[in-house]
Amino acid sequence: MKQRALRILWPAFLGAGVLEALVFAVVDPHDLRWFGGAPIEWGSTAIYSITFLIFWGGVATAGALTALLSLTAEDINGRDIAPLGHGSIPPRPPGAPPIPGDPA
Repeated sequence: MKQRALRILWPAFLGAGVLEALVFAVVDPHDLRWFGGAPIEWGSTAIYSITFLIFWGGVATAGALTALLSLTAEDINGRDIAPLGHGSIPPRPPGAPPIPGDPA
């Protein structure tokens, strides 16, 4: 699990760094305003830091969704699932409570 998280977070970190460099090559942090209103009166370091964290979170979320959508049914359920009950889904152990709606 830790390696899976690092496989998402490290490229996201690098992507956020590239995004920040591209954005602040064009935008001066002292010219930023709150939705067109009052200027943001933070220091440059604070603006760079908060912007980097926002970019990192966005890119990491995209990477996590990509990783989630690339999982197979076997990865998610941890067992082999075959159609129409012809697969290797193990039977319930003896004495297990019945599953509502199960015909067996």
